[in-house]
Amino acid sequence: MNELFSVEDKVILLTGGSGVLGGCMARHLAKERARVVVLDRNAELGEALVAGIKADGGEALFLLSDVLDRETLERNRHDILQIYGRIDVLVNLAGGNQAGATIPPDKTIFDLDVDAFRRVVDLNLFGTVLPTMVFSEVMVGQKKGSIINISSESALRPLTRVVGYGCAKAAVSNFTQYMAGELAVKFGEGLRVNAMAPGFFLTEQNRALMSNPDGTPSARCHTIVAHTPFGRLGRPEELLGTLQWLASDASAFVTGTVIPVDGGFDAFSI
Repeated sequence: MNELFSVEDKVILLTGGSGVLGGCMARHLAKERARVVVLDRNAELGEALVAGIKADGGEALFLLSDVLDRETLERNRHDILQIYGRIDVLVNLAGGNQAGATIPPDKTIFDLDVDAFRRVVDLNLFGTVLPTMVFSEVMVGQKKGSIINISSESALRPLTRVVGYGCAKAAVSNFTQYMAGELAVKFGEGLRVNAMAPGFFLTEQNRALMSNPDGTPSARCHTIVAHTPFGRLGRPEELLGTLQWLASDASAFVTGTVIPVDGGFDAFSI
């Protein structure tokens, strides 16, 4: 059997892991025999996800967390090490947007809610920085570990409306590349940091932008699909191949990359 892409027995943490994309990733990794740890501030969703994974024969643990609270993350780290003794992969999924940090067609930059902008930057950027600082310390001690950040198509090129989210995710991409050098140069080649930049997937976070109240695709959704060579939105399971590659030893010489998974959106022009 070819073990190149194996994640069996790896302890894999997913912050914000109970959402649409995180849940899909957690279930997949558990089926691949990883030891999955879901960190989320929504206990109801997190516990339900873990219960479902266990019912299917997988190994999973839910811990109540807050990616903006270092003390909470440090308690999470302590609990994980007590149970598993190591941390192999960190997937920084926690993030999101707020209405005040967007600029709809009938408004301008002068209507921007700066406090909402700041909260979006806090959640997406600092919600990646703090878990990375807390959990990569374990990886440094092990001399091995993979960190997978979640950037965005809006980090690769500015998109209308989502100014706060786009700026925050652009910072996540930059932080990814910075940390790739920081960890490898100072602590060894076994430490890798990469990011996935998903294109457009329908999630609870973007549903209001992508769907009309009756559930039909919005005008913005139609525009996005028209600019996507594949002619459709992504499906959550289409992130899993890139995720597993980055989590496994198959990507042992890959660090500092931001990989679009977007049906060709970033490559397409007219």
